[in-house]
Amino acid sequence: MIQIFGDFVEELSTSQEYLMVGFSPSSIPLKQRWRNNGLSADFLADYLSTFFPGDENDPSTLTKQTEIKSAVGYIANELLENAMKFNDDTLQYPISIALHLHPNRLVFLTKNSVSPESVGEFQAYLKELTTSDPQELYIRQLEQNAEDETSTASRLGFLTMMEDYAATLGWKFETVQKEPEVLTVTTMVQLTV
Repeated sequence: MIQIFGDFVEELSTSQEYLMVGFSPSSIPLKQRWRNNGLSADFLADYLSTFFPGDENDPSTLTKQTEIKSAVGYIANELLENAMKFNDDTLQYPISIALHLHPNRLVFLTKNSVSPESVGEFQAYLKELTTSDPQELYIRQLEQNAEDETSTASRLGFLTMMEDYAATLGWKFETVQKEPEVLTVTTMVQLTV
């Protein structure tokens, strides 16, 4: 079974230059992993910034380098947090993040297992996300978050990527193993540079 949502483009997932990092979801508790997510996201941003060298005499190149580094750090952190938070803890399937460098864009890919029980709700959210006006959905989500102080899910990460960074998002759900069943979701974020 393969299902695609949004702008998931298979041929953009490969490039000559890329960096991939894998995580074992069971090695440390989720709460301890939050700090590691930030460190990993910063590492990806630092790594990528070497491909956009700044000229200390040209402030515009330094500004662009800073903007790209900030965007990569934010997007990578959000993707890692989502992959860790929504991973199927009953499986030992690894979590991965990859950053592919293309001539005019960056492509992020995270892959994690997802529990069959949570797929329906997640896909319903993705349908809404991919068919609604992102700005209206962002405002509505902010209002819902303000009204429900007990909610632990802000649902603002993907919307912020779309609104603040003009990122294009897509998802691929697939069954990668039958017994026991392992269902994965690969999230693709494309960022024009």
